[in-house]
Formats: sequence, C-alpha cells, structure tokens
Amino acid sequence: MKTTPIRALLPCLLLTFLISGCGIIDYYFLTPPEDTAQELAQAGFEAMESKEYRQAITYFTKLKDRYPFSPFTSAAELALADAYFLSEQYDAAVQTYLEFESLHPGHESIPYVLFQVGMSYLKQFRSIDRPTDNLHLAVQYFTRVQQTFPDSVHAHEAGEFITQARTRIAESELFVADFYWRRGQYGPAWHRYQQVSREFADIDEIAEYAARQGDFAYYRFQKQQSREDREEREGTWKRLLDWL
Repeated sequence: MKTTPIRALLPCLLLTFLISGCGIIDYYFLTPPEDTAQELAQAGFEAMESKEYRQAITYFTKLKDRYPFSPFTSAAELALADAYFLSEQYDAAVQTYLEFESLHPGHESIPYVLFQVGMSYLKQFRSIDRPTDNLHLAVQYFTRVQQTFPDSVHAHEAGEFITQARTRIAESELFVADFYWRRGQYGPAWHRYQQVSREFADIDEIAEYAARQGDFAYYRFQKQQSREDREEREGTWKRLLDWL
C-alpha cells in the first residue's frame, strides 16, 4: 500500500487550520452580533411569563435603548413599566408609565397606563401614620381614568380604588385626630374630626365615627375653655388683690 508523504498533506492541514482558526479568532476577539429587536422582545416577554421581572427589565431596556424606532419598541416600553410594577419598583413604574403616555398620547393603552400609575401610587402607601401624598396622587389618576375614559374597562375598577385610597386618607386623618384627643388637645381634635366627617361623608363608618368623636371633643373643649377662663379670671383677681 502506498503511503502519502507527510509533506504532501501539509498544505491541506495548514488550510484546515486557517479555516478553523478564523472561527476561533472571531469567537474570542470580534464583537458578537447584537440581538435584534425581535429577539430582545421575545426574550423579554418570555421572562415576563416566567415571572423573571428583573431579567425582563434588562431585555426591554436594551431594546428601548438600541432600537428606539423599532415596531417592537412601544410594546417593550409598556412591558418595561409592567415589569417594574410587578417587581414592586413603584417609583420606576410611575416614571416609565408616564414616559409612555408622553411618547404615545393617543395609544389605545392610555386608560390602562393611567390606571397603573394610580395603582403604583396606591401601593406605595404603607401605614396610616405616614404622609398621604401618594394616596392623593392615586385618587388623581384614578379620577382621570373615570373622567377621560368612562367607557373603558378600567373606569369601574378605578372607582373602587378611589374609595380604597380615600378610606386610607380618612383613616390617616382620624389617626391624627385621635392623637390630639389622647393628649387632651380637644380643640385641634374637634376641628380634625369635623373636617373628616365633612370631607368623607360618603364613607359611612368613618363619617359616623368622626361625627361622634367630634361631639365628644367639642364638649371637652368647651369644659377645658371654661376651666381655663375661670382660672384666668381667678388669677387676675389674685394679682389685683396682691397689688392692693
């Protein structure tokens, strides 16, 4: 059997090495091709379905930054806001929803966007002893949904959450009124109870409690004032007699 000399094989071996070597060089030294907008969108939505919201945020942010004019971008922008919301990053969710509204004011999803802004503010409220600014903003956006898109599927839900947010605001106001009551500051307590019973008359349980406590506070406030007036008069007579 005739054996091929090794020198005859060298050119073939060299050519094979060079071809495979180009692939190795490309793999280690050249920048890999970027994912397309469609690939990023698909990866982001798959991450959303798997509830991997932080991974979805990464994909949608890349799509938004790299392909601002892609037909997939508007869906990714809205999904990005949803991913922030579902991962409980409510400040970022609000900012992203509002950015979507400003970029796409006529989009069919705007009722949903405004509703989600309201929900993001509502979910930021933690306790009745904390400021209620976010609750007032929630009411503002839920009201916008009702007034601007009364026929949308979100308008009815918005009404329910307006009641929920206003109830929490009223409870926070009662917390302050009760604090004044416990400290014997019946004048401020009376005024705060009055305010609650007037502004939240549609929330029966809270309005009734505020009205009842307001009556008690007013009664004690009057007694307190009478006692202070009497003590003031007695002090004036005493000072006058001491002077004489």
